[in-house]
Amino acid sequence: MSLCATASREAAEPLAGTAATARTWLLVEQTGPWGAKALTASHLDPALGRALEAAAKGTGVRVALIRRPGRHADRHDATRHRLFLAHTAPGRSWIRTTTVADPQPALGLDFAALGAGEHGDLWEPYTGEPLVLVCTNGKRDRCCALLGRPLAADLAAAGTEVWEVTHIGGHRFAPTLFVLPYGYAYGRTSLSLAADAVAAARNGRIAVDHCRGRSTWDRPAQAADLAVREFLGEDRADVLDVVHTDRLLPQAPTRSQDPSPQAPTRPQDPAPSPGSTSPQAPKPPHDTTSRDTAPHDTAVTGGEAPAWTVTVAHSDGRAWRVTVEQRADGAPAPASCGAPLDPPARMAVTAVTATEDSTALSG
Repeated sequence: MSLCATASREAAEPLAGTAATARTWLLVEQTGPWGAKALTASHLDPALGRALEAAAKGTGVRVALIRRPGRHADRHDATRHRLFLAHTAPGRSWIRTTTVADPQPALGLDFAALGAGEHGDLWEPYTGEPLVLVCTNGKRDRCCALLGRPLAADLAAAGTEVWEVTHIGGHRFAPTLFVLPYGYAYGRTSLSLAADAVAAARNGRIAVDHCRGRSTWDRPAQAADLAVREFLGEDRADVLDVVHTDRLLPQAPTRSQDPSPQAPTRPQDPAPSPGSTSPQAPKPPHDTTSRDTAPHDTAVTGGEAPAWTVTVAHSDGRAWRVTVEQRADGAPAPASCGAPLDPPARMAVTAVTATEDSTALSG
């Protein structure tokens, strides 16, 4: 049986726009083995795991378990748990941390406020090196174990502030890496690429190579952010922000129009207030906010493929409209090891247009 990461790599499946979506992360240290659904299949109290997952649902907070790299004996006697909260929005990213004997009080957190970026001076500010998370949960997908664990061990040996994590989405892009506080994810990560990503984050920048996107945003916006970065050669983490994500819908023909099967024009939905997502538009498919399980990004069949216009703003006042389409024109590949072959959906950027001049990039 072939590895899903091998199949994805051989198919040259694009990485942009594939990161798990969450504005805020709650990371709970839990030693010992993890099951496929680690919040309820580990030495963490399963009732607590279920309750945390339920409390975070719909708030923009994602809960995951972490542990230090190395051998993980089947022990039940862990006496201390390190907890991290990390918010990833541009210009407002932060990390708070504490160490507790029992993570049960985490249920008392105001998840809605945390998802909105308000920590209320909770716990202590984290001021150390960028936090690096490597997915290593072999019970969920063997690629994460076979490829992720050696990377985590090598990063730890190099002195990186690295933790193994239960799930950050995208098994087929293993080894997968996630760097806080900015919340950019990476796929097919080598040790040298990981070192570059950490060094960049240390200096308030991001490494664009092999980047999957910033978890703050939905997947069309992740792809748009990376496209503008590539267009500008911009690597400063917090100078770009997504201010609109508007779903584009096919235009219905009027009585005077010829309803021929030509490609329809797509009018833009009414723009929401800055920083929000259009209420008229459903969330893009496969949004994994606050979920431990990320479904496969398979193509939507029947009808026209979804498309969006994403407005990306620079801190210097410039802005761009980015057209993103969900396509399924790649070779069929498994979402994870043992999964059936499906056409993976990808976020294809078809145009990047400056809003104040005629500069444009199309493809």
